[in-house]
Amino acid sequence: MASFYLLKHSAVHTTLLQWYETEGRQELPWRLTRDPYSIWVSEIMLQQTQVKTVLERFYFPFLERFPTLQDLAHASEDEVLKMWEGLGYYTRARHMYRAAQSLQHELPQSVHELMRLPGIGRSTAHAIAAFAYQTPVPILDANVKRILYRFFGKKRLAEKALWDLAYQLFDEEHPFEYNQAMMDLGSLVCRARDARCHHCPLHSGCTAAKTDPLNFPEKKQKRAVPIRRKDIVVITCKNRYALKQRTSRFLKGLWGFIEYETNTCSDEKKLGALIQKYSHFHLHADVYIRHEYDDTYDYFTLEEICKLPLSQADIKIVNMLK
Repeated sequence: MASFYLLKHSAVHTTLLQWYETEGRQELPWRLTRDPYSIWVSEIMLQQTQVKTVLERFYFPFLERFPTLQDLAHASEDEVLKMWEGLGYYTRARHMYRAAQSLQHELPQSVHELMRLPGIGRSTAHAIAAFAYQTPVPILDANVKRILYRFFGKKRLAEKALWDLAYQLFDEEHPFEYNQAMMDLGSLVCRARDARCHHCPLHSGCTAAKTDPLNFPEKKQKRAVPIRRKDIVVITCKNRYALKQRTSRFLKGLWGFIEYETNTCSDEKKLGALIQKYSHFHLHADVYIRHEYDDTYDYFTLEEICKLPLSQADIKIVNMLK
């Protein structure tokens, strides 16, 4: 039986690699380098973020500002967060910064050592090892998981079972090309809401293609996104504005205007209102201005504020002030 699956999957590998040769996104810059640092940056940026966004707005500017691991390690956290501004999930940037400071010289090569670094889980460690060092290990990002669910006809699996399937289908002889092909296949063909089975190189062996692939994996029930309402006050004195650096886990390290619970600023002059959508909640805020000096906060000119790392909501307020 083992030899049967080996033969069957060997045919899958051949077909998949042929597809990648003609249809894969081989021109992506992080696929044209074997520099572990550049690959690490791309893998962290691509967590929770689309390739198009990373490619067009963030990857090149970040590497231009911090071209080496040493450059990242020797920067300030404000500088790192500023270059990450707009990419979201700022914990990723803080983890990268901490990891760079702990390493100073180069990324480790083994999956085990990579996983000891902040912000690097098993799949990211596997990706760095496979792409930078040609280590024969599979990856398990969201696209690959979806392919595995459909190919093997599974609706719900524990993480360990998914890893078992990832290794079962894996092509050890071509770890780089196989993993890149699987990610492209999930992104371009075997998509969450549009499974283009007749364009898929795995179609003939895919269990879900024989029924309805959109039923695999089992859909999670959508939860309503909660709305958080805040009053945000721009405290100003002599053309300078009060900001504080956030210390809570969400948006930690970013600078921002002063937030209050709602219905506390009725006597203030209203500047406007904003809505900012985050992954796990939507912020609805009324924005007010207050002319006073409060030595609790740091004060900056608008020019200085634009050089600080800010949340997207605070950037909208800066634009109101301009």
